[in-house]
Amino acid sequence: MEKTKILVVDDESRMRKLVKDFLVRSNYEVLEAEDGAQAVDMYFTDHSIALIILDVMMPKMDGWQVCREIRAYSEVPIIMLTAKTSEQDELLGFQLGVDEYISKPFSPKILVARVEAVLRRSSGASADNVLTAGDITIDKAAHIVTIGEKQVDLSYKEFELLTYFVENQGIALSREVILNHVWNYDYFGDARTIDTHVKKLRSKMGQQGEYIKTIWGMGYKFEC
Repeated sequence: MEKTKILVVDDESRMRKLVKDFLVRSNYEVLEAEDGAQAVDMYFTDHSIALIILDVMMPKMDGWQVCREIRAYSEVPIIMLTAKTSEQDELLGFQLGVDEYISKPFSPKILVARVEAVLRRSSGASADNVLTAGDITIDKAAHIVTIGEKQVDLSYKEFELLTYFVENQGIALSREVILNHVWNYDYFGDARTIDTHVKKLRSKMGQQGEYIKTIWGMGYKFEC
């Protein structure tokens, strides 16, 4: 049986080893990152990471920024580890989408128990994170798209675009509406920039790219 994969992010090697040792004893597979930038790269490279244990104070990119970067695209569970104990810091963590907040020093056994609890909660909500349309499956939490048995490699915006189409099947969507929802801001340039992304997305989807219908003079509609 494949082990659940956890990413441990801390600039202190001794802390990473401590956490890793206890997680490995509990039959988890552990990846390590020594700074925030490395953590972001690793997460978006390995889509099978099921949970992130994240320190706050790190070089290159702190834990808050790592959380912002990942939360823009994924709901993967995040446990924040920090020496900070102020209520304001804790509230910030939850506002950014942190699932648990553990202050240093901590009991490794308690950490493992929190990991197990967070994973149970996330697995219970996993059904809401999976979309299907025909033979297309979208795992929103893991940021993975499969068509049939084949995983499709999409960029961040291509993934968000396809997800938005599938969530709005059968609805005619203007380019402006798509841009505002997928890009999360009012777009002041040429709204037809969406056409470039749709063209690339259709190409990567193969035959299923035909599900994205063009509505001339308006935008697109997804139907399968």
